[in-house]
Parts: sequence; C-alpha cells; structure tokens
Amino acid sequence: MADAVVDKQYKDNLMTKAENLILKGFPAKIVELNQFLESSQFNLKDMNKIHQDLNIPVPEPITFNNSHLEPVAKKAKLEMNCMNEVSGTKVLALLSGTAPSNQLLSDMIQTVKPHIKQLVEDANLLKMWISFLIPKIEDGNNFGVSVQEDTLAEIQSVESEAAAFFDQISRYYASRAKVISKVAKYPHIEDYRRAVKELDEKEYLSLWLVMCEIRNRYCTLHDIVLKNIEKLKKPRSCNSESLY
Repeated sequence: MADAVVDKQYKDNLMTKAENLILKGFPAKIVELNQFLESSQFNLKDMNKIHQDLNIPVPEPITFNNSHLEPVAKKAKLEMNCMNEVSGTKVLALLSGTAPSNQLLSDMIQTVKPHIKQLVEDANLLKMWISFLIPKIEDGNNFGVSVQEDTLAEIQSVESEAAAFFDQISRYYASRAKVISKVAKYPHIEDYRRAVKELDEKEYLSLWLVMCEIRNRYCTLHDIVLKNIEKLKKPRSCNSESLY
C-alpha cells in the first residue's frame, strides 16, 4: 500500500513538472538560448580571433661539424640507421611549457555543455510524462495513442541527438591533441600548425550549430506538444483531430 502511494506521488509530481516545463520552462529556455546566440561569444566575425599560439617554437637547425670528413661507409651506415628509426623530432619535453587548449573554445564548450545536459534531462522528463499518459491497450479508438507514440518517438530522437553532442566535443579535443603532437614532432612543417587553426575554426562553427540545434529542438518540442496537448492528455476522446 505504501509503495502504491509513493508511486502515485512520484507520477503526480512528474506530471506537474512536465506540464510546467512545457508551458513555462520551454518558452523561457528559448529566450535564454536566443540571447546566447546573439552574444559576442557566438558572433565572432573575424575568425583569426579564434586562433591561439601553440607555444611550440621552431627549434634551431642542428649543424654537424666536420661532417665532410666522415668516411663514406660510416655516413651510409648512419643514413641506414636513420631510415630504420621513427622519423621526426624526438620530443622529450616542451621547453616553453605546455601546449595549451584553445581558451576561447574551451569557454564556449563550458557554456554549451550545461544546455546539452539540460535538453537531455528535459527530453527524458517529457518522455516519461507521455509514457504515463499512454492508456492500456484496447481495440479501436487508438488514433490518440498513435499521436502519443509519434510524439514520444520525436522526443526520443531529440534525446539521442542531444547526447551525441557530448561525443562531438570529446572528439574535438582528441583530434586537436593528435594534430598538436604532430606539430611537436615536426615543428618545421607549417601545414600541421595550419591544421590546428582550421580545426579550431571548424569547432567554433560546430559549437554555434549545436547551440542553434538545442534552441531549435526546444522550439520543435514546444510546438508539437502544444499543438497536440489535448490528444496527448486524453488520447481516447471522441475527437478525431489529426496530428499536426
């Protein structure tokens, strides 16, 4: 008996939170996200401002004294040994300190991640809300149930897409680290340094798109739920309106 009371309290609390989220939370969130997208952090026009010094200087060239006096056989042996070794500059330490992350992008990521997490949580709340509203299986008059199932599928899609944004961020850090390790190993090759800049520019655009997608998903969920709110709450009424 006590378990049934707790279960009912949990469901009632969840239903109240979900309806409040739809009516008040979503509009407020959309306004907040629009303000972020209009801020200077997400509206850089000069992409050069994204770039950051890698703190990996180009080392002085190594000179060999009296190399012309070495026997030909010895030089050939040295060349053969070098071919068998891994090519590139041996990196024991970065004398100028660590190669830092891109601070501007790191700040943007810290801004975006809470909104990704919140979207996942909000989508999960709506998913549970509709799941509790689905009536028991019966023959006939199931159009409203199909509206619930279609809406539920849309919410699940949003939840999965939002969770994938975290993976995108972790891949950026891993990819940037690999390219910077190439810069440390081959400091004289300018293309590797250029590749880091291009990767940072790409991530800036990706973060802007992620924030836009979060805003768009809130708009979509808010729209589809409000348009079908009656069918979602009373799926087996005599009303035969179609899903928008």
